Order: sequence, then structure tokens, then C-alpha cells
Amino acid sequence: MPQAYYLAALDTILAVLVTFGLGGYVGHLRHKLKIEPPSTTGHPQFERAFRAHANTVENLVLVLPALWVASVFWGGQIPFWLGLVWALSRVVYAIGYAQTDTRWRGVGGGAGFLALIGLIILSVMGLF
Repeated sequence: MPQAYYLAALDTILAVLVTFGLGGYVGHLRHKLKIEPPSTTGHPQFERAFRAHANTVENLVLVLPALWVASVFWGGQIPFWLGLVWALSRVVYAIGYAQTDTRWRGVGGGAGFLALIGLIILSVMGLF
């Protein structure tokens, strides 16, 4: 199996673990703050964690196909680093979202968006 696939697989597992961790934090807050399912509102801390996780899931369905297509056409290095930036940016995004001062949310969201755009551009260029 080419190195590109190993690197894409590493990014994929990292992205899944980040998403899983954010979901676990939502579950923890749901229990701690006594917010019964299916409620998604009730305490600002829970609502911010819930949205950060939901936004990550929404992005995950975009980044994973782009990561794999880019890896097929461009090898492992550039797509790997973009995928790594995306995964780390989601952590920064979630931490920033959890704060009342949300500046880091913008930094994380912006970095993740740029990484996703980079993967999409590589994917489209590879197709043509």
C-alpha cells in the first residue's frame, strides 16, 4: 500500500478521534448539567460544546472525501499536512467555542476552512 494511503488513514483516524472526543465532551456536559436527550439547549456551556461538535461532524463529511481524493492524486505529504491542520484546527475551534471570548473559535474555524479548501483544490486539480 502506498505511503499516501497510510498518511491519509492516519489523518482519518485522527479526525475520527477528535470528533469522537468532542462528542464525548458533549455527553459529559449533558450528564453534568442534567440536560436530558433529545434537548440541545439548556445551558450555554452545553450549547457551545454541542455546536462545536455538530459543526465538526458537518465538516468531517467534507474533509474526508477531499483528503482521500487529494491523496490519490498528489501522494501523501501535502494532503497529510492539510488533514493534520484540519484536525488540530477543530480542537482549537472547540476550545475557542467553549470560551465566552470566542477569538480562538475564529482562528480554528479559519485554519480548518483553509485546509479544507486546499484539499478540495488538490482534488479538483488531480481530476483535471
